[in-house]
Amino acid sequence: MSEISLTASQQLKALDTGQISATDLLEQTIARADALAPLLNPIALKLYGRARQAAVEADKKRANGKAGKLCGLPITIKDSQFLAGYPCANGSQVLSDFVPTETCRAIELLEQEGAIVFAKTTCPEFSLTGVTHSELYGLTSNPWNVERTCGGSSGGAGVAVASGMGAFSLGGDGGGSIRIPAGFCGIVGFKPSFGAIPREPCFPSWQSIVSYGPMTRSVADARLFFEIIGERFEGEPSPELNRSGIVYSEDLGFAPVNTDVREAFRGVVNKMRQADFQMIEDNPGLTSSVETWAVTACYDAAENARGSAYNIDYLGEVAKGFIDFGDQFSADDFARAQAQRQVIKEHYEQMFARHNARILITPTLGCEAFPHGSIHPHQIDDTHIQLPWLDWASFLYDANLTGMPACAIPMGLGDEGLPLSLQILGPVGSDYEVLRVAEEIERLIGWDNSIVTPPAGSFEQTA
Repeated sequence: MSEISLTASQQLKALDTGQISATDLLEQTIARADALAPLLNPIALKLYGRARQAAVEADKKRANGKAGKLCGLPITIKDSQFLAGYPCANGSQVLSDFVPTETCRAIELLEQEGAIVFAKTTCPEFSLTGVTHSELYGLTSNPWNVERTCGGSSGGAGVAVASGMGAFSLGGDGGGSIRIPAGFCGIVGFKPSFGAIPREPCFPSWQSIVSYGPMTRSVADARLFFEIIGERFEGEPSPELNRSGIVYSEDLGFAPVNTDVREAFRGVVNKMRQADFQMIEDNPGLTSSVETWAVTACYDAAENARGSAYNIDYLGEVAKGFIDFGDQFSADDFARAQAQRQVIKEHYEQMFARHNARILITPTLGCEAFPHGSIHPHQIDDTHIQLPWLDWASFLYDANLTGMPACAIPMGLGDEGLPLSLQILGPVGSDYEVLRVAEEIERLIGWDNSIVTPPAGSFEQTA
């Protein structure tokens, strides 16, 4: 399938050696996107004209020896991210006319090195839930099985990378929104230490929990992009691989986990033991942080929505339900949740300290991608609003609440033939250690990081 089947690092090598031009690589990528977009629906906004001009300039820079580290590489960004002069609807009809006048700093850093943004990817309204569906863009489907969710909120990004619509996408993660689609789509998703990658200028919501990060098909690619956009990273440089003190937990003591996920996870632990990793079973001794995360995220979303200029009466059911849920909490509830965040952070610090450890591995998700509509983002009755999707993502919230780096990598296929995912976490500032261990585990697993083509018959079934 030509150069679009390559990882980002491999595509860059092909550009460096003259195997392909930036113009041709972009056209191949656009052709792939146009062929699969009607089936999978990961594209929120096409930026083809802008991209084609950039590709011509990239070829000139390469010819003149002035190429940046990413010169000519086609990439995508999320619909929630600011690109000056282009619509930024964040999956919402009420923002369909919003055009930012500034560009997110992380995107500036990518473009300064020559990356070519050719599209923005779909997300749910305001990026408020873990599946990708909105009244504005419709449903985005998993390339492994179009009847299944791709996850969210960076769902379009996960689909684009997995299916060959660019080998990198910039995701955003406030409650697993990089790691959920990475897990369900069989790719790598890295949420760095909080604040390491500049998010601003951006929408004001979730300022204390969202991290931008790379979504790729290899850990090496994730590290490459983190080195470029991790402008505010304050940790240590990349260390040598440390095989001692690897803590593992298959459920953290509270998370629901399907049998096939447990078996795959135990298989990875065994492979690591055989590769001389010192494996220690433990957990931070916490109950689920779902409530702490929900109060933090929903209260913050409600506060920002009520104080905004857009008319929330026109929000879709999912986003409005999320905001209504946040309205039931008081400022005192929010303050208590912020205090609990510190308690959670201390429990993780104590767990790492008692084993002189720097790495924790868990499943990313306790299940394979589920069918569209089988788990509703919000269920509303006469007395209260429930958020059942919080439970199946139980492994993910602590990294957002504490600011820890977390990397999701594929760990095999489940009983239904869909990807399963492993999560590697570490203390704040241990990003390069997390990536180094993730890369070694990726090698031990031997996952095929080729692009995914939807199964035969998908086109006819969805026509």
